Order: sequence, then structure tokens, then C-alpha cells
Amino acid sequence: MAYKISDECIKCGACAAGCPMSCIKEGAAKYEIDENVCIECGACAASCPVGAPKLGWVSKQCNSTDER
Repeated sequence: MAYKISDECIKCGACAAGCPMSCIKEGAAKYEIDENVCIECGACAASCPVGAPKLGWVSKQCNSTDER
């Protein structure tokens, strides 16, 4: 299960800079992680000032985490 960027993302780019796999790119509303490349190391989560990268999927609508 790869990390995903939640809606808490402020588009600062810290997660992308901290990713050793370079699998995080800027999207329209937030940064996005290529789940096929993510090795689940947690570097993105450790470097994010707002804790936006989460392991699993975070839904803003129901405010819960679905860890598949």
C-alpha cells in the first residue's frame, strides 16, 4: 500500500524533495505519488510540514482512512 497525499497538502514541495524515488509530482490541486514507484519508506511523510502524506487513502468526504 503506497503513500497518498491527502487534501491537507499545501503544495510546498517538501514531500517531493524528500522522496528518494522521485515518485512525487505536482498535480493540479495537490502533489501526487506514483503508487507503482513508491517504496513506502515514509520520507515524504517525515518531510511534510502538515502531515499530508498518509499510508493508504484518505477521503475528505467521510474523513476516514481506507487502508486497502
